[in-house]
Amino acid sequence: MNDIFIKNTIKKNNSVFLIAEIGINHNGSVNTAKKLIYEAKYAGFDAVKFQKRDINLVYSIEELDKYRISPYGTTNREQKEGLEFNYEQYSTIDKYCKELEIEWFASAWDLDSVDFLSEFNLNYNKVASPMLSIEPFLHKVAEEKKYTFISTGMSTGKEIRSAVNIFNKYKCPFELMHCVSTYPSDDNEINLNGIISLRNEYNCNVGYSGHERAVLISIGAVILGATSVERHITLDRTMYGSDQSASLEPQGFKSLVDGIRKVEIAMGDGKIGFILDSETAARDKLSHPNWLKN
Repeated sequence: MNDIFIKNTIKKNNSVFLIAEIGINHNGSVNTAKKLIYEAKYAGFDAVKFQKRDINLVYSIEELDKYRISPYGTTNREQKEGLEFNYEQYSTIDKYCKELEIEWFASAWDLDSVDFLSEFNLNYNKVASPMLSIEPFLHKVAEEKKYTFISTGMSTGKEIRSAVNIFNKYKCPFELMHCVSTYPSDDNEINLNGIISLRNEYNCNVGYSGHERAVLISIGAVILGATSVERHITLDRTMYGSDQSASLEPQGFKSLVDGIRKVEIAMGDGKIGFILDSETAARDKLSHPNWLKN
């Protein structure tokens, strides 16, 4: 295990770090974002995560000018602009998260957005799967030396190795996140054993960023040793937006947190060969069969 990770571990009392991915499910509304933050906090998540883009850097003019009917207007540009929070709006989010005592951070999708997020003195960075192959971006993120979650969806082994090498070069603490970039993901695509493969291949802690609809698979990721779990959350899956259907509603993400924490307790420390105090009465009653007396 690399020393950088050990010294900068995020795990609290050896528990899995739980990230509620709000992403763009706020639909451009700070009030909706605040409701999601509140629900995530009281469900028991450790952090909420957003996404930040300079749409003029991320998308071509041709893409932005495409016709698209949405609640925001009739072009892709109007939709993309409607989903982006500005500095004032993120300042409101920053203040609200501090009031609730929950961490927040965001995945940047361009170099300027990395600088934008640095204004908020956040503790974590996130490399979204589409950015894992963009080496200038990885260098800029790694230079900040903040603990970084790196999703590995739709990436090749060569791209993952290159990203790991960059973060090691800068001595930036990180963990990989096993991920399948389909929304929502079918069970037969998820390949949870990829968590084990990544951990063995890159000798680092590995989390899980899931896009399935239910909670059981994410709990399975914890059983396989995931050190973090990230899931998209929404107030209502029927809301407008491309990520809503791959998100958990409040009751679902409460069940997720409860299930993961119960599994963590049940996993124990693995020590065997001793009698629990709670087993003593049953042992005294059942381990002395009458036939031994004959």
